[in-house]
Amino acid sequence: MRLWYAPRTISIAAVLALKESGLDHELVPVDVAAGEQNSAAYLKLNPKGRVPVLQTADGTLLTETGAILEFVADSAPEAGLVPADPVAAAQMRSVMYYMASTMHVNHAHNRRGHRWADSPESLADMTAKVPQTMAASAACFQNDCLQGDWVLGDGFSLADIYAFVVCSWLEGDGVPLADFPVLAAFMARMRARPSVQSAMEQGLI
Repeated sequence: MRLWYAPRTISIAAVLALKESGLDHELVPVDVAAGEQNSAAYLKLNPKGRVPVLQTADGTLLTETGAILEFVADSAPEAGLVPADPVAAAQMRSVMYYMASTMHVNHAHNRRGHRWADSPESLADMTAKVPQTMAASAACFQNDCLQGDWVLGDGFSLADIYAFVVCSWLEGDGVPLADFPVLAAFMARMRARPSVQSAMEQGLI
């Protein structure tokens, strides 16, 4: 498999899933700051101009982080990244979808406000709101999503990978982790995992 990614973006969730899965893969960096995601060559891979993109062993191109995570988990069932119990799997996905549809969007209002508005006043308002909305999402994750050491209690899953990457943006968005001790402990547990240690050594997080 081949994964196109950019450091410190949501695409790192796909990197971590691949590392957790043990599947053979190649990582291909995309220079987002230089606009490489909008190049003609990259747009052939993903017309949306976003990372990540996963090329499967048969050459199929997959986009969207959640879909890629699920494919990786299905390709390595022995890694146990999705629980066998359908209710637990649905709970896992509910957290992933919250991260994707709410918390990630909160974060994007800080650096990607141009997706929703053009006037400097509107952009400034969106940026000013980010610490409040990200703190609210951090509280939701800490108080409502974590059921123990991990999202599903004792069982590690894709939701933990997704949440770790999104929550790694909190400090940069003006939300001190010290205000959320349970969340901070979760982040410490994640950083201790070999997959995260490897990604940190590569400068991806």
